[in-house]
Amino acid sequence: MINFNGNIVAQDDSALTQNRAFLYGDGVFETLKIVNNKILFLEDHYFRLMASMRVVRMEIPMNFTMEYFEEQVLSLLQKKNISASARARITVFRNDGGLYLPKTNDVSYLIHATPLDSTAYALNSAEYEVDLYKDFYVTKQLLSSIKTTNKMINVTGSIFAHENGLANCILVNDTKNVVEALQGNLFMVVGKKLITPPISEGCLNGIMRKQILALAKKIEGIEVSEEIISPFDLQKADELFVTNVIMGIQPITKYRKKVFINDVAQLLIQKLNESISEN
Repeated sequence: MINFNGNIVAQDDSALTQNRAFLYGDGVFETLKIVNNKILFLEDHYFRLMASMRVVRMEIPMNFTMEYFEEQVLSLLQKKNISASARARITVFRNDGGLYLPKTNDVSYLIHATPLDSTAYALNSAEYEVDLYKDFYVTKQLLSSIKTTNKMINVTGSIFAHENGLANCILVNDTKNVVEALQGNLFMVVGKKLITPPISEGCLNGIMRKQILALAKKIEGIEVSEEIISPFDLQKADELFVTNVIMGIQPITKYRKKVFINDVAQLLIQKLNESISEN
C-alpha cells in the first residue's frame, strides 16, 4: 500500500512507485520532429540516444536499431492518425529495482507524440526577450551534453522566466560563461562571425546545433566558430538566436537594453528548409 495525495491505495495502482526515471531521474530521451512520415535528422538522433545510454551505463538491447525506432515512432503516429507534422519523444529508462545502485542495467522505453501545426520551419519574429538565469549553474561535464530526465535547472529557469515576463533565459556554467538557453542551443552573430559555445562548456550536444553549424559553414562570407562566450559578449552581438529541432531557429529580440536584428537567422532558416526538402 502507498499514500497517494492522502489516499491509501494499492501500490500496483501507481507505476511511478518503482519507475527509476521518476524516482532518480535515471533516464535519457530524444525529442523528434516528424514531417510527412519522415523523422528529421533520424541518424543523428539515433546515435545520440545510443551514446547517451552508453554514458549512463544502460544495457542497449540488440533490437534497438535505427530502423526499429523509426518503425515504432511511425506506427504510433499512424495509430493516432497524425500524418502531416508531429513532435515525438522517446524516453529510455533503467528497469525497476534497487536504490541509487540499480539491480539491473536493462531498460524499457516510452514513446509519445503530439501533432504540430506546420511542416516547414518558420522564423518567429515576435518580441522575444531573454535574460540570464543565475540561481543555478550548468556544470562543465559530459552529463550536461546529453538529454537526461533530470531537467530541474530548465524547469526552475522556465518558472523564473515566466515570473519575470521573459520568453526564455540564458544559462551559465560554473565558470560564469554562457552555455545555452533553457530550450535550446545559443548562437551569437558579431559582424560576419557566427559563434556558439563549445560542448566542453557544458552545453547540450544539440541536433539542430549540428545542422546550423554545417549549413553556416557553406555560406560564403560567414565565419563559424565554437568559442567561449561571456555574458558581457552578449551585449556586443548583432544577433542572438536559439536552436532546437522542434522550432528550428528562434531569434532573440532583446537582452537587457540591447535590441538585435535577425538577418543571419533568416538566411539560415531558408537554408535549413532547403536542405530538408532536398533529402
